[in-house]
Amino acid sequence: MSELSAEDKKLVTLARATRARTGAAEGAAVRDADGRTYAAATVDLPSLQVSALGVCVAMAVASGSKGLEAAVVLTASDAAAEADLSAVRDFGGTGVVVHRGDVKGMIAETLSS
Repeated sequence: MSELSAEDKKLVTLARATRARTGAAEGAAVRDADGRTYAAATVDLPSLQVSALGVCVAMAVASGSKGLEAAVVLTASDAAAEADLSAVRDFGGTGVVVHRGDVKGMIAETLSS
């Protein structure tokens, strides 16, 4: 994580702690345009399935945020889900930094929405 800013390292910590606490498949965290952070885990109910990053974006929107600065998703998958990147792009616009890492918090790639 040494190449990440202090603010992005905080997102990794939040995403990792949330995923570990819930035992979910993924953990995610976002920082909005005002510097507020939102962290969430995957929701996998019989009647509702939402990715961790999808929950974070929804939380930011529902809180009245005006956009996103950065996002982190920690997952066992080898790629960030296109639907998640689309949600970040829809709300945050292009250029939002998205870090994808493993469930232990090791960042594998940095993307831009």
